[in-house]
This record gives sequence, C-alpha cells and structure tokens, in this order.
Amino acid sequence: MSKRKNVLLIVVDQWRGDTLPMLGHPVVKTPNIASLAAEGVTFARHYTQAVPCGPARASLLTGLYMMNHRAVQNTIPLDARHSNVAKEARKKGYDPAIVGYTTTTPDPREVAAEDPRFKVLGDLMDGWRPVGSWGLKMEAYFSWVAANGYKLPDNPWDIWLPQDLAPGEIGATRKPSRIPAELSDTVWFTDRGLDYIRGANNKPWFLHLGYWRPHPPFAAPAPYHDMFDPADCPPPLRAASAEEEAKQHPMLRFYLDSVKRKSFFENGEGLGADMDEGEVRQMRASYYGLMEEIDVHLGRVFQHLKDSGQWDDTLIILTCDHGEQLGDHHLLGKLGYFDQSFHIPMIVRDPDASANGTRGQIVRQFTESVDLMPTVLEWIGQECPRACDGHSLLPFLRDGGAPDNWRREVHYEFDFRNVFYSKPEAPLGLTMDQCALAVVQDESWKYVHFAALPPLLFDLKNDPGQFHNLAEDPAHAVTVRDYAQRMLNWRLTHAERTLTGYAATPEGLMLRL
Repeated sequence: MSKRKNVLLIVVDQWRGDTLPMLGHPVVKTPNIASLAAEGVTFARHYTQAVPCGPARASLLTGLYMMNHRAVQNTIPLDARHSNVAKEARKKGYDPAIVGYTTTTPDPREVAAEDPRFKVLGDLMDGWRPVGSWGLKMEAYFSWVAANGYKLPDNPWDIWLPQDLAPGEIGATRKPSRIPAELSDTVWFTDRGLDYIRGANNKPWFLHLGYWRPHPPFAAPAPYHDMFDPADCPPPLRAASAEEEAKQHPMLRFYLDSVKRKSFFENGEGLGADMDEGEVRQMRASYYGLMEEIDVHLGRVFQHLKDSGQWDDTLIILTCDHGEQLGDHHLLGKLGYFDQSFHIPMIVRDPDASANGTRGQIVRQFTESVDLMPTVLEWIGQECPRACDGHSLLPFLRDGGAPDNWRREVHYEFDFRNVFYSKPEAPLGLTMDQCALAVVQDESWKYVHFAALPPLLFDLKNDPGQFHNLAEDPAHAVTVRDYAQRMLNWRLTHAERTLTGYAATPEGLMLRL
C-alpha cells in the first residue's frame, strides 16, 4: 500500500437511528458526531438486517442477510465458511484490530465442544486481532477498574447500579451510576483504541472501535446522568395502554407480557410495559446521557487523528448493531418489527478529495447494514466476495447521487425462537423453526410476514407510528399480495450464491459475475 489508508469503524450498541442531532432530534447534541457528519454523509434511512446483537453484527461484518448467515440469535454459531470484512481486508495487507466485541459464537464443527466460548454470550469473529477485548466475561474491563483503585463488589456488575438507592427504590432514576466517569467502560474502550492507533507506527491500520453504550443498564455516570431534564425528553410513541397495544398482534402481546424491567435497570422490577410516562422520560434522559459520554470520548479520538496528521488518511464510519424501543409501543429492548429496533445510525467520512462535494449531505435513500462491507472493501481496493448481499456506498460519497437501480425498499428479519433466552413457542403455538418474521418496507407501506402467524400491513403515509394493521382489511388484499410477492422476489434474488456463478465447461471452470 503506497499511500496510508486507515479505516476506523466505530460500532456503538443499541443506538436508535432517529437519535441524531442532524436528523432533528430535539434533545441529543453529540457535537463531535455532528462535526463528523458535517464532513461526511449521513444516511438517514439506514437499517440493520436483524436483532439482537449477534445476528445484527453477523450481517454488519459479513455483508450477508440473516437468511444467509443463519446466526439467528445471540449464542447461535456463525458458519465458519462465511467471510467477513476483516478476513477480506487481510488480503489487502491489513491486520484488522478490534476493541470491543462481535457477539459471535464459533462454529461447533470447527472447535471442541469443551471450548469456553460456548459458555458465554459470544466472543470475537474470526479475522480480527483483539487489542481491547472485554474478555469472555468482561474480566479485562473489571481488572482495569480494580487496578485503578476501585473496590469491586462481589458482583462486579453492581458498579452500574445507581448511587445511594433508598430502600425499595427501583427502576429508572436520575441518580448516577456507582462507577465514576473516569473509570467507565466508555473510557476503557476509548483508551484501548487510542493505544492501538498510537502504536501503529505510521503503517496503514484498520480498527474496529466498539462501544457497549448506550446499551442497558440505563444508568449514566456523573455528570452525564443529569445532563438532560426528563421533562424535555420526547414522550413515548404508544397506544393508550399496553392492553390496547397488544390487540395488534399475538407476538406483540407475548413481548408486552414478558419483557422485564430488570434487564434495563439493574434494580428494576415488573414489566417494561407498565412504565408510566415519567419513568420513560427518565429512562430516555439516562440513555441520551450515555450517548453524550460516547461523543465526548470520540472527540478525543478525532482530535488525536487531527493532531497526528491522520485525519485526512482515514475512512471513518460510525454505525450501530441495532436500535432500542425505549418505551415506544410499550416495549423495551430490540425485538419485534417496529422501526425503533431496526433503524440505526450510519455516518461515513471519506477523506478523499473526490468526496468534497458531498460533505454534510443527508442521504434519504434506503441503505442497510450489509452495505458496510462492500463500502470498506471498495475504499481499500479489495474485491468484494460474490456472496455479499450489500452494495458499496461510495457512489453516494463521491458522486452525490444514488447509483442506477439502487434499492427502493429495505428488508430486515427477526428470529424469535427459544434456544436459551425467551420462550415464545408455547404461548404462540409455534415450533422453534416457525418463530420467524421478515419485513419489506418502502416509502408507502410496511409489510411484516410471519412463518406461521398472521401478517401485518401498515400505511406509512397515514399511519407512520404503525398502530393500525390493515392486513385483514379486504380493501388492502391486493397490497398484501403485492408486498408478499416482493418479499419472495427478494429472498429468491439473494439466496446464498457463493458458487452459483461458477460452471464447469469443456474449456474448464468459468466464472460469470
């Protein structure tokens, strides 16, 4: 590589796509991210291919739709035969490094059953060199906290409990977390990333800089805990009651009846669906505070790149694995079929002079997380594998417009089977392999197809909040049919195709791309 071409891939966790100042959010400021967007391009309609973390990150880093990589839930193994952006970048001479995690379970056909990675939520995807990994159970971070003089409780996770809780005080709170800001996980990830960049010795580098936040528990360290007044935070978008919301669909009822607060607040009790508006606003204030903390520390990274003369040699991408319901539709977490779980941030700054004409632009065409891999590979000059389902975003960055035949709709999936975490099968009367849905969504309509439950259809022009299911209305039968056909066309077009372009001929093996 004659010219230094660095890649900084920033991946945050559980950051909603609508929570960006350049897209009009009324509360979040994130000035450093806003400055990055002013020098890059913001993709306003960017969607993950799946939830939760494991399948979302599998799609993000392999460029494959979930129907092709089939790592459909956290802890479900990723097929070892799939390539990913790190493996492909190695072919170009990079040694891709990672700070953070990918929530990847290894292929059990490739490693021993006694491998300790089968006892945790997920480890690192092949191809990445860890330079700041949590460890299998966050032990690297907890050891750093202890080494810096903080006495860890018997349960290290209790460092994220709010300070000075009164007896019986539960749920969302304005109190800060116990861990001080200087010892937060956000600081730890940032420091590891800066250590790696400083040690690159002017060689081209590729860093996946991951952050755990604004992932729950929703308790921010001081001063970020009190940065926003809950009264200023947007109210939840939801029906008048959880019971009214549940009438929309059997799967929605299941989650409203089963998602517990304790997964989001270390001291929470009861159902997320029962949170009142004041609690939701407080939760959002904490969530936004965690975002602002990340922004402060990304500012440290950006400033170092500028001070060291690397800013104009570095492709910077900021994105996320998935979104967060945050009380909308009476839900918490990343699940179901609503946009809040699947709409994610995507900001790309291309330092090349050919991108000068697009700086600060907002792209409103549909883009997907599978587009990341072909974008990075094209930028570093590496051919993208034929199996990849995404398309490079560089034309948006350098030409200022959508390529010919760019997608006019977005697709995403959710597999809600019970392997370890949830138990939807019995309440819904489904087999494990029937616990799946897929979405096709365009400017006008959103169609949700279930393997063995009734479909959903939303008129996005007249019902952007997606409260009124029209799938059973005879007046919309043709629309249901048309969008079901679109989904079938999509699945047929994107069926796994690693070898489908090859053919044996009298002259030998040929390949048609």
